[in-house]
Amino acid sequence: MFFTSLITPAILLVLYATFLGNIYRDSFLSALPTGLVLSEDIIDALVGGQLVSSILAVSCVTVAFCSNFLSVQDKANGTLKDFTISPVSPTALSLGYYFANLLSTLIVCYAAAFLCLGYVAIVGWYFTVSDVFLLLLDVLLLVLFGTALSSVVNFFLSSQGQISAVGTIVSAGYGFICGAYMPISSFGEGLQTALLFLPGTYGTSLVRNHSLQGAFAEMQRIGVPAEAIDGMKQSLDCSLSFFGNEVSVSAMYLVLAVTVLVLVGVYVLMNVFKKKRS
Repeated sequence: MFFTSLITPAILLVLYATFLGNIYRDSFLSALPTGLVLSEDIIDALVGGQLVSSILAVSCVTVAFCSNFLSVQDKANGTLKDFTISPVSPTALSLGYYFANLLSTLIVCYAAAFLCLGYVAIVGWYFTVSDVFLLLLDVLLLVLFGTALSSVVNFFLSSQGQISAVGTIVSAGYGFICGAYMPISSFGEGLQTALLFLPGTYGTSLVRNHSLQGAFAEMQRIGVPAEAIDGMKQSLDCSLSFFGNEVSVSAMYLVLAVTVLVLVGVYVLMNVFKKKRS
């Protein structure tokens, strides 16, 4: 099942590199000021960073949903009844499911992250050691968020058909609403404002910041105007503005952390109340 789960980010990496690489490259080149020429290594690093950030931003949530479907299967086949009639508290049971799914998802997503880092090393490596560790921290936070979100959603599911329906919707739609497939800066103003209320948007921005930070630093070092770099950051959602106020990286971390705590708390409380009603 580990290798089966890893197929999705691996296929995404191949598809992105094959079909979206040239689109991203043209986008970067069109954003450069007239007369400014960048080396192929920097362009490849920018393209690779955007590809990697998009894949990880989506996979951390979609893989979490797939891992968490085990809890729904336990409802469908009656396994959960054996747990609920035991002296195990509903809080311990719900947290047990949460951390088990968290561990499974982390194994797959960290394997995917190192696969993506290997791709970046081939096409153009400008990562620093701190960039790598911050990227891995972003993956951890997104997996925490994805596992918490899927735990709340899956609480209301009880059949194999519902699993298939939710899995299809999440896999097809999450990449668009979090800004991974297309930067939210390319959407209309109303949709941009709506997406800024979603925590996943800030998770994608964090991954994108740390995937492209090294390439942007190299551009600054060789003398690329700050205005051009800032424009690229805004077009790639590295810089987000919430009602005219720029959202700092620390604020993005805070949004994700608070969201995880709230979702986990809601998930535990739902299990406790369900136990009391039973």
